Amino acid sequence: MPIDAAKALAAEPRTAELSWDHKDVQLYHLGIGAGSPATDPDELRYTLESRLHVLPSFATVAGAGKPGVTGGLSMPGVEVDLARVLHGGQSLVIHRPIPATGSATATNRIAAVYDKGKAAVLVMRTEVADGDEPLWTNDAQIYVRGEGGWGGDRGPSTRLDPPAGEPDRVVERHVREDQALLYRLSGDWNPLHADPEFAKRAGFDRPILHGLCTYGMTLKAVVDTLLGGDVTRVRSYATRFAGVVYPGETLRIRMWPGQGSVRLAVSAVERDDVPVLADTVVEHT
Repeated sequence: MPIDAAKALAAEPRTAELSWDHKDVQLYHLGIGAGSPATDPDELRYTLESRLHVLPSFATVAGAGKPGVTGGLSMPGVEVDLARVLHGGQSLVIHRPIPATGSATATNRIAAVYDKGKAAVLVMRTEVADGDEPLWTNDAQIYVRGEGGWGGDRGPSTRLDPPAGEPDRVVERHVREDQALLYRLSGDWNPLHADPEFAKRAGFDRPILHGLCTYGMTLKAVVDTLLGGDVTRVRSYATRFAGVVYPGETLRIRMWPGQGSVRLAVSAVERDDVPVLADTVVEHT
């Protein structure tokens, strides 16, 4: 079996030094669609270095290293074909606001390996600290088709009951045709998002948008719509990737605000509102 669960879980954590500056933050923000209209004061918070605020989802690309979805594939006990890998879900806990320029130490490990029958799920945990103080914790759920069935733990269910009633807010965000090409400059070079031949080998008609790009676009919509543009109010953010997004499509983002949290559902408008993000929650102050 290409995935040795015992070996993966027993492996020593790996550490790496991360550093970033305002250019990395600005590039990330542009990659998730910030900057339109270019002179809008609310957008300049994401694009102009003199007034820069860091959207917490920048944590998924900080340091331009391999994101959890591909970094976990180089851990001991894991040897799989990248074309059979999908990003199943992502959760992020923010311990302190992320500075526009900084350096930190990232500690990576496989926190869990689950047997879903027809697939395996790896949970790649990244804990990032600035000195002795934690900055954020990322969990990437990596779905590997065809690697389950060894009789292991199926793991907990991440499915939530659907939100009650009609959403309080609905916004739409257009995905540019070149958005995946721009987003990948922040560090996720998976050819699935750029190379048509690779995308076909993976079972898609054409390259798809990074799930973490949809993730970032959705968080920005929540911050701008419900949190007064204040990125420091976000405490945690979790989602399950329920479907793919193609560049050129439109995201419909439905929001159900509650006490200290927002439930979300995201769909692709042009494909009859097929779900793309599900079981999605932003917790905030």
